[in-house]
Amino acid sequence: MGLKKFSLRFGKGSVKFQIPEEDVLYEIVGNNRPALSDLPGTYRHALDHPIDAPPLQEIVKPKDTLAITVSDITRAWQRNSDTLGLLVDYLNRAGVPDQNITVLIAVGAHRQNTAAEFAEICGQEVCHRVRVVNHDARDTANMVYLGKTSRGTEVALNRLVLEADKVILTGGVIYHYMVGYGGGRKSVLPGVAALKTIQQNHLWGLGPTLGSGPSPLCANKITKGNPQHEDMMEIAAFLKPDFMVNVVPNFEGGITGVFAGNWVSAWQEATVLVDQIYGVMIQEKADMVIASAGGYPKDINLYQSQKTLDNARYAIKPGGVAVILAECPDITEPREFFEWFKYPNAFEHEKALRENFELPGWVALRQAEHCRDYQVLLLTRPENADYARQARVQPVFSMDEALKLAYQKCGIARPKITVMPFGANTYPIFAEN
Repeated sequence: MGLKKFSLRFGKGSVKFQIPEEDVLYEIVGNNRPALSDLPGTYRHALDHPIDAPPLQEIVKPKDTLAITVSDITRAWQRNSDTLGLLVDYLNRAGVPDQNITVLIAVGAHRQNTAAEFAEICGQEVCHRVRVVNHDARDTANMVYLGKTSRGTEVALNRLVLEADKVILTGGVIYHYMVGYGGGRKSVLPGVAALKTIQQNHLWGLGPTLGSGPSPLCANKITKGNPQHEDMMEIAAFLKPDFMVNVVPNFEGGITGVFAGNWVSAWQEATVLVDQIYGVMIQEKADMVIASAGGYPKDINLYQSQKTLDNARYAIKPGGVAVILAECPDITEPREFFEWFKYPNAFEHEKALRENFELPGWVALRQAEHCRDYQVLLLTRPENADYARQARVQPVFSMDEALKLAYQKCGIARPKITVMPFGANTYPIFAEN
């Protein structure tokens, strides 16, 4: 019996292992596409030939003040350091000077990014040319109230985007375990919204009544009927962004698609490409799943790595075992994530979450749900052991240890194994569903 070799990303490095080839049920890698051979040319072409919008140079005027939203350090995979300079140069050629441009890091309710992270996100040159600032969802003095959505969410946004003459959203699109897809309207909510607005919107990620847990409508790929997504779209419409540029990554972290133009239809075009690359049909679920988050920054902390646990769930049998590869160099962030594991049961956890919603609380509730459905081993740094246990996953510190323990927990001599090298992005779609 032959052995199949694997090398999966782990932080900024990789982990190698081998398992019996006959035991491999699926290697879920999607339909990868090459990175764009001429990113600068493709990017500029998208700005001049946008979807359902005039060319960007016709939208902006030389005297305009511009606010550009840019995702935070947890979304470094969007490669803004490679593209933001192209956008600023383009705006300069359209007559807008650097001093009229503000880059707003759309952190949502995440922690504030550091000056060093500004340079990593935007590129050193851009940071020296234009103003770069963090959004602070808790800074109520800099939020402007705009009204309510049809679901009653009170909408307040950062005054920088409201006072700017033009607003350009940037971002990236992959599957999102709560609102179907990332990108697009997420640059507004949670990106530059007030904490209260974020909390009220995210409550739609729970079912209709106490005890119903996370809403099944708030999941990968689902937008129609997804109450949180639909509320987000209404919130973004209060801002009426003037232009959007979103990218779609390939498996190696390169950019394989650039979508510019109308903030709704250009984003929707990007989601089509995400489905083509990352949606993977499977006919059978596995006894064991081995999934890498995809390396840094997707495994920067356990909170972000939860996306991998979520995707693994769709490929594994109830009671099966998942080995999740996530280095988590920043495991303590966000700190409130771990505080939500203090509740004795799911009911008390959900009750507290409905009384004071925090996204880390929802993620913790979802993670606890996964850990009830299947067993989770987390391959991580040794210093992360206590945090892993607090989050109800079992830490392991080598692939040999992980595999030995996973086989024991499966209780099957020859378990069927699915390997997910890009677990944060690839979405297994079970044929029966």
